[in-house]
Parts: sequence; C-alpha cells; structure tokens
Amino acid sequence: MPVTGLATVLLATAILLVIVSAVQPLAKRIELSETVLLAIVGIILGGAADLVLHSSHIFIFDTAAEVLLDFPINSEGFLLIFLPILVFQAGLAIDVRRLAHEMGTVLLLAIVAVVLSTAMIGLALYPFSGMPLIVCLLVGSIVATTDPSAVAGIFREIGAATRLTRLVEGESLLNDAAAISIFSTLIAAIIAHKEVHFMSSAASILISFVGAVIVGFVFARLALWMIVALGSTSGRAGEITLTVALPYISYIVCDDIIGFSGVVAAAAAGLTLSAYGPSTFRPQTWRFLNEIWQQIVFWAGSLLFVLASMLVPRLLIGMTKWDCVLILIATIAGLIARAIVIFGMLPILAATKISPPVPTPFKATMVWGGLRGAITLALALAVTENELVSTPISHFVGIIATGFVLITLLVNGTTLRAVVVYFRLNELTPIDQAVRHQIISIGLGRVRDKTRRTANEFGFNNQTTGYVIEELDRRIEEEQEANTFDTAIGNRQRITLALITIAAQERSILLDLFRMQGLPRRVMETLLRSAEAAIDGAWQDGRYGYVKAMHKRLHPPLRFRIAQNIHRTLHIDRPLMYCMMERFEILLVSRFVSISLTRFVKRRIEPTLGTRVAEIISEVLDRQNRMLDDALETMRMHYQGYIEALEARFLKMVSLRFETEEYDGLLTESLISEELHQELDKGIEKRYSRYNRRLKFNLKSGIEQRVQELPCLRGIPQAVLYDLSLSMSIYFVFPGQKIYSRGERIKNVFFISNGLFETHIEDKAFTYGAGDVLGANELIARKHRTASIYRSLRFGYLLTMPIDVFKRLVSEYPVVRHNLVQIDFARNRPEAEYDSKDTMPLLEYMPPAIEGKSVSSLKAQRENDNQENTVEQEENLSSGTEDEKVAATKEDQSHVVEPRNSEEKNGEDPFQ
Repeated sequence: MPVTGLATVLLATAILLVIVSAVQPLAKRIELSETVLLAIVGIILGGAADLVLHSSHIFIFDTAAEVLLDFPINSEGFLLIFLPILVFQAGLAIDVRRLAHEMGTVLLLAIVAVVLSTAMIGLALYPFSGMPLIVCLLVGSIVATTDPSAVAGIFREIGAATRLTRLVEGESLLNDAAAISIFSTLIAAIIAHKEVHFMSSAASILISFVGAVIVGFVFARLALWMIVALGSTSGRAGEITLTVALPYISYIVCDDIIGFSGVVAAAAAGLTLSAYGPSTFRPQTWRFLNEIWQQIVFWAGSLLFVLASMLVPRLLIGMTKWDCVLILIATIAGLIARAIVIFGMLPILAATKISPPVPTPFKATMVWGGLRGAITLALALAVTENELVSTPISHFVGIIATGFVLITLLVNGTTLRAVVVYFRLNELTPIDQAVRHQIISIGLGRVRDKTRRTANEFGFNNQTTGYVIEELDRRIEEEQEANTFDTAIGNRQRITLALITIAAQERSILLDLFRMQGLPRRVMETLLRSAEAAIDGAWQDGRYGYVKAMHKRLHPPLRFRIAQNIHRTLHIDRPLMYCMMERFEILLVSRFVSISLTRFVKRRIEPTLGTRVAEIISEVLDRQNRMLDDALETMRMHYQGYIEALEARFLKMVSLRFETEEYDGLLTESLISEELHQELDKGIEKRYSRYNRRLKFNLKSGIEQRVQELPCLRGIPQAVLYDLSLSMSIYFVFPGQKIYSRGERIKNVFFISNGLFETHIEDKAFTYGAGDVLGANELIARKHRTASIYRSLRFGYLLTMPIDVFKRLVSEYPVVRHNLVQIDFARNRPEAEYDSKDTMPLLEYMPPAIEGKSVSSLKAQRENDNQENTVEQEENLSSGTEDEKVAATKEDQSHVVEPRNSEEKNGEDPFQ
C-alpha cells in the first residue's frame, strides 16, 4: 500500500534529515563547507527527481520525485518557518558586548553594502538585460543578502580569527533585513506599476527598522520577565519553550500586524536574550538552551538549504548563453560593490574612531566571502510564484538570482578556505603564540609531577614511569626553548592580559554563584553587567578602564538615586528599601568574589605572567577591597543586624551548595542509589525554598538613636528629637558625589552620620565628618545659596532635614545654633557669619538646656571637647585608609582659623 498525503511529506522530511546527518561528516572528510555540500546535494536531488518524472523507465520512483519537486512549501513558508529561527539564533549566539565595539563596521556592511550592491548590480544589468531599471534593481536587492552559515562554518573549522567570524555573523544579522526591506519596496512598485521615491522609501525603511528593534526588545524583555515571575516552578522546559515562541511572535507581529521588519524584530529579540539571558537563566539552563537552539538551527538551516537547492533546476529552466553573461556581469558588479565598501569606507570609520581598524587580510577575505544562499533563492522563488509579476520578469529574476547563488557557492565557497590559509588568518597571533608556549610549559610541569606521584601510588614499573616522565621532560624542554613570552609581551600588555583574565574569571565565579538558589536575578544581572564592563574597559584602556568599571559598580545606579529622591521628597520608603536590599547583596557578593580573585592571582596569574604583574594586579584588587570594605562598613554601622543576617543567609546557601556537590559526587562514585540521591535532592530543595523570600529590611531602623547622637541637637527635648526623626530622610553618598554645587539654592540641611566631606573656602580646604551639618551655617548667615562646592570623599550616610523644619528648629531652640558654632570652633573651622545685631557671645550665652552652668565650666567643657576631638581625629587617622590619612593630615596642616570675637546678641531670631 503506497504512502500518501501527510505521511508522504513526513517520510520525505525524515529522509532529508538522514541525508543531512550524512553530509556533515562527509563535508569534514573532504574539507568542504557543509553549506556548499548541502547545496550540491539539493541540486542533485532536484535534478534527479526531474529526470525521474520525465523518464518512462524508472516510473517506480515517480511518487518520491513528485513529493520532492512538489514539496508543500512555498517561498512564504521558507521565510515564515525558517527565517525567524535562523535570525533569532544568530542574535542569541553572538557576543553582544563584542558586537557593540564593531557596530560601525557591522552597520556599514549590513546597510551601506546592501544599498550599494543593489544599485551597482542593477545599473550593471540595465544596459544589457533589456529589462526596466526597477527590475534590475530588484535582482540586485535579492542577491545582496549574504549567507553567514557557509562562511562562519569554514572559519570555525580551520580556526580563523574570532574577530573575522564575529564581523561576518554581525553583518548577516541585519543585511537580510535591509535587503528584504528594499525587495519589498521594489516588488510592490513593480506590481502597482508605480515609481519608487527614494526619500519616502528610505524614511519608511528607517521607521520600520527602528520600530522593529523596539518591538523585538520589548517582547524579549517580557519573555525574560515571565521567566523571572514564574521562578523555579516553571522548570527548564517551560523557560526554553518561551524562547522558541519568542522569534515567531516578534516576527509575525511586526511583519503582518504592525508593518515593521519582522527580520529585525527577531534579530533584536535574539540580541536582547543574549545580553540579559546569562543573568536571568540559571547557568545550567542557559547552557542547555544554547545547545537546544544550535540543534534547532542545524535542522532548520540544513533543510532550508536542501529544499531551496532542489528548486535550482526548475528556476534555471530556459536559461540561455546570454543569461550566463548577465549572471557573470551581476557577479562582478556585486564583488566590486563589496570591495568598494570594505576597502574604501572601512578606513574612514577607523580614521574617525567610529570602529576599530580592520586589517587588509581581513578585508580581502570578507570581500571574497560574500556568499549567497537559501534566503536569496527563497526571494527569487517569491518572485516566480507571484501571479501579478509578468512571466518575462519572473523568468529573468529567477535565472539571474539562482546563477548568482551557484557561482558564489561553487567558486567562492570552495576556495574560501584557501584564501584564509593564504593570509594565515588561521594562525595564532604572536601574543597568543607566546602565551601558548608559556601555558604549555607550566602545565606540562604540573602534569609531570602528578604523573610521577600517580605512578608511585599505583606501583608502576620504574622503567615504564621513567619512559613517560622522560617524554614529558622532552616536551617541556621544547616548549621552553620556543617560549618567547618574556620578549614578545611587555609589562603593559601583560597587565592588560591579566586584568582581562581577572574580569573573565570574575564572570565565571558569578555564574557559578548564580547556580545557588536564593540569590536575586537582578543582583546577579547587575554584577554580571559590571564584570562585562570590566572586560571591555581592560580591552580598551588597560588598567584605567578596569579600575573605572570597578568604581562605577560601587556607585549607586540611577534607580537607587531616584528612589532616594522619592524617599526624601515624597517620604515613600518602599523603592529605596528594595534598592538598599539589593545594594547590601551586591556589596556582599562583590566582597566574596574579590577575595576569590585575590587567591586566583596567587594561584594562576603569578606563575603565568610573573611576580611583578601579580603584584600590580594584587594592588588593584586591594584598592577595590578597601572601597568595598568602606561601603560595607558605612552600611554595617547603621544596619548591623541586617548585615549579620544577610551574611548568615549567604553562608547557609554556600553550605547547601557544598552539600549538593557532595551528594552528586557520591552518586557519581556509585556509593548511593539514584533513588536515594533524588530523596537527598528533595531535602536540599526544601531548605533552598526558605531563601526564595528575601529578608525583611527596616529602612528607618535606628534613625531615632542616630538623631539623638547628633552633637548639634544636644539639649533638645526627647519628644522633639522623636518628632525630628520622623521628618528626616536617609541619604547615602558615594566618593566624589556633590552634595551642594556652587551657587545652588539650599533646600535641605544634611546631618553627617558617617562619612567625610570637603569644601574650599578662600583657597583653603575644609573637611566635615561625623557630627557636622552641611548647609546650616549658610542658612544661619541668611545665605540661601552655597558659596562653594561640597563633595563627598568616601562613602557616607546622611540624615536630611527640609529647610523649613531646620529654620523652625533654630528659631524655637537657640541651643542648636550655639552647638553648631561650638562644633565649628572645636574643629578649627570658621563659624557662620552673623550681622552684629544677631551675634551672641559664645561663652557668656546660657542656652536653656545647659542653664545653671558657669562661664568657666563652659570654657572647661570646650577645652575638654577640643581634646576629645583631637584624640578622636588621631585615632581615626591611625585606623583609617590611606585616603583618609592624607585628608586628615591636610586638614591638620591647613585648617587653622583663628576664632573671631563675638558681640552681644539682643535675643532676636536671625530668621525673623
């Protein structure tokens, strides 16, 4: 009984998959690109099927031939089924961080090259083809799409430079979109018999491009949000299912509903998932997801190439000798256009610093590697299947486009490997060669020692052991003789290489920590983003770029600053509370990672790159550790209980991780059964579930106590202090942050609970520490704008009070003003400047809170306070960081201001 209908189609698909599986190892054996071999197989299958149908001697295969030639998929099916998958996976697999550095080059190749190729091919065909110019331009747009699969496959097989592969893959992400947009505009004009207006068409394509990027980004972020919202309950299968649906939703919504470019939307979704996926998915899920997508794309790409290639004999029916000439003209024009863009425009981008320079061997390889493939055939098929296009036009487009694809695949594709080898792009750079010899010589030494110990433990024959050790010694000697590490790499290059390694190691540690349940995804996303920024900074600017990225991590992000402003102005605590919780966790994990990196430097960097480089890297890490300690200590001082609970929680999660690894090891060694292992895992999951809910955090915990400890508020009744604590807001600052700008209107007064601040008055620097008040003296002196800049020197914790509350406080309790003057006098700073009628004697004035004390007792109290402050400053100086010591030393040397005499005060309030 013959197989018919859907069963026939499924059987044919299964047979094609069997053929595809056999093509891959065959291509490696004969050193030919898989894509080129798939195209050849498809052409052979299509030609053989056509021959069977037209032969009366082998009619037994007529059913199979009909299925292959009349496969139930048209050009729309090719684009709708396969294109979203291919584009999405290309975006998912590419390194977004590296692509961002090459964005100028990629956009030039993907957009300018497509436009120029379309124009040059169309203008070259127009005088010889006898077709209207718009039809020739249509052919140019069809053959302007490059196929990266063949090129990238060849590059990977022979070990070509990764940057070359990245440029080709980046180009392929967007050039399909540009070519399809131009194709859609031209085919619509041909069908409607209208002229194409360049400006309006360009504006329409630009809007479509930008709109599709936004839509793809939004859909990808929504998918990631769903994964986070579902949590661990969704399971790995559910998370991956969302990613399979994402490209089709993005493509169809943009292409059919909104009218934007579906290809760009799918690419944008893939790039977004590539950028945010590692910090959203658990590491094991992320690896599994990439493996699944590689398999899906292998099936889709292979079937697309075979099915499209099977149509080649049909598309070439009726081809004449003149058509061969036209194909040759189009091919040469396309090659020239690509060469003009790569050799003519890329140097301009490099000269203007828009993108890094591209070496000449890279340029030559990229020109020759402009292969066309299945997308070009699918677009050509779309023209031939369109009933609204006349037969001469569809015949012309089908033959020229198909011939163009065959030339690039059979000529460029088969010789591209030789071009790469000729330019020696498959060889390591001199630096990589030097590092290779260094790594192998060190690694072989450790292998030799382990081999000798193993031989002794297991009692191997001395002669056998000596033979193996002798072979390792010989290899070590050869590597040491070939090692040019000391001469090939300078100290600056070694430091840069070490910093890149350190940043990459930090990313690995973070991903490993992310395997633990209980660590928030947003925290890990922030830390991973910072690690990637450190890699970029080290690549671009060496040590300066790395340190800059690390400092940026310690600075509160924009979301934190917005939450602080909401807390201060609207007295809404919840946004700042969540930001504070995240900051605690970020600092704690960063401290853990930083200590691990310090050990990594001793274990790996020092033996490989030398002691001097290890010392420099250790110094950089030590500075980073000191800043982390400073930031943590500032918060620990005010939220000691929360920090301790958070540290205990983190340590418990680490212990559960060790417990999991222990049970996994027992299972691997067959010491426990699979059932017992599953039972143990369930127990660990239950313990982990306790950490899915975050610790409760009270933002205003202890604020009343800190208000009571402020020196300027001594003598204020307890009830008033309680009311003040309710009106005050919390404000965290980071090193270098401006508290007041010069001439800024004072809206809040800042009470320093912890930190160090600096300002300059008359070319003298004055520092303010715990217990001081910023902005108070200006208000008392009736100056509502600051005369200088107040800047933070370290991490600090401030309490803010609105200006109207402060005015009312000073008006009702003159002791506040008196305390402020006392503080300034004790710290050798100029106190506030008052009008003569508003001044009061500093020592003779008896504030109500200390009424009954004599003038002599006040003088004695002031001297005691001065001595205590001096002792306190010396203690802070002896126990502080280097920056604090320098700042304190400068203060002692230059902040000596003689107190001026005060006149009698008539008791009037300065704000009245």
